[in-house]
Amino acid sequence: MKNIKLNSILSRILREDSRLDVLIDKYTKPKKDAEKGNPKALMGMDILGQIIFADPTTKKPEGTDTSDLSLENLKAVQPGQYVNWMLKNFEKPEVDESGNIGRARELFMEDLFKVTDDLVKFTKYKQYFPVDKRDINKFTPSSLFTFLNNFELPERIKDKLKKSEVKKEIRKEREGFRHPGATVEFVGDNYTVVKIEGDSEKSREAASWYGGYYDYGQGESRWCTSPPNSSHFQGYIKKGPLYVLLANNDNGSVGGRTGLPQERYQFHFPSDQFMDRLDHSINLVDFLNDKAPDLKEYFKPEFAKGLVSSGNKIDISYPNSSSGKYIALYGFEELIENLPETITEFGFVNKSSQKLAWEIPASIGRFKQLTMLQLDGVVKTLPDEIGGLTNLFMLVLSNNPQLKSLPASIGKLNNIVVMNLMGCDSNLFKTLPEEVQKQFGTESHAEQFYVHNTN
Repeated sequence: MKNIKLNSILSRILREDSRLDVLIDKYTKPKKDAEKGNPKALMGMDILGQIIFADPTTKKPEGTDTSDLSLENLKAVQPGQYVNWMLKNFEKPEVDESGNIGRARELFMEDLFKVTDDLVKFTKYKQYFPVDKRDINKFTPSSLFTFLNNFELPERIKDKLKKSEVKKEIRKEREGFRHPGATVEFVGDNYTVVKIEGDSEKSREAASWYGGYYDYGQGESRWCTSPPNSSHFQGYIKKGPLYVLLANNDNGSVGGRTGLPQERYQFHFPSDQFMDRLDHSINLVDFLNDKAPDLKEYFKPEFAKGLVSSGNKIDISYPNSSSGKYIALYGFEELIENLPETITEFGFVNKSSQKLAWEIPASIGRFKQLTMLQLDGVVKTLPDEIGGLTNLFMLVLSNNPQLKSLPASIGKLNNIVVMNLMGCDSNLFKTLPEEVQKQFGTESHAEQFYVHNTN
């Protein structure tokens, strides 16, 4: 009998070691990239370890240090039943409209503790779900949260749980929106803005309080900065302040822990995150234009901070980037007037479904150090002042069908080497003086793509 038990234990250990080996081999060993042809691993051991420990069904010896992500420590645990599901969602994450998979994976890892929380609830209440909702593989992390948030337990089960669970502390007493560790910065028509900055015990507690201690089931927030002693708070606050927006009229809907309005938002400009109470991204441009127009001027300095990247380069993806949001809120001319004259590259690409056709302001001529100017899908007219950008060697005006003529002053750009007019009117280049046209030759592989004729 002892031998049978020993063999069973050894078999289980070998089986779990084998499973871990499979995960290591599949996810952390370099695989040849079909496009780039270079070995590439999906993740490191640290990511794999975090995901294994984030599964609430992972079995680990008592006293296991979950911060130790070494292979030796991982071999002592038994990966849980949800590990493969989490790995699949890391490999192919839900992406936003920008399509940035790398950023989506960063956010997946940042919100891993939320996935753990949801998986605990999924395991606990699965027996009460409709049969077709008991398979975790039918969910993504976001659809799982949505399902759990909307699921109602049978009344008899609710009554039973109420008797067995200790009720959480209700803290509805408050004095306005003020709290130690934060400042009320602006009281608008519809919303009050609270600012939290600096990493201190008071500011950490303030972030928890305004977030409602992560008790979103009682109408509080699901922000990763709201759990007490959240490590995520430190990661955000060192990059810049957190702003909490609270509805002035709570319409009778308040959080059960704090008494704060359920309608609340948290903004963090350095990470370009603008979230509602349930930590879903909002359309910031629509929000400020429609629901809180009086906050546009207040937040303008925060938008302005993100306009210029390192090396005096402007790279605008409209309307998704910080600069793109700035333009959508304040206008293109306002952007031009607030940029430093020292910028050397200016790139603008319209990635929206809007067909933009703007009259580029004369003030663009003040960027004398520009070497590259790209205005893709946005131009209706160009000013004569563009001829003053004598350091330009590349001019990209692609995908501007409403641009009918080019100013003759482009002939003054003696250093220009490349002119890209692809996607524009086929006769656009011919609007330039003949002597300018002779300076260029057409590349045979790309219509409307011109390079300086050096012969």
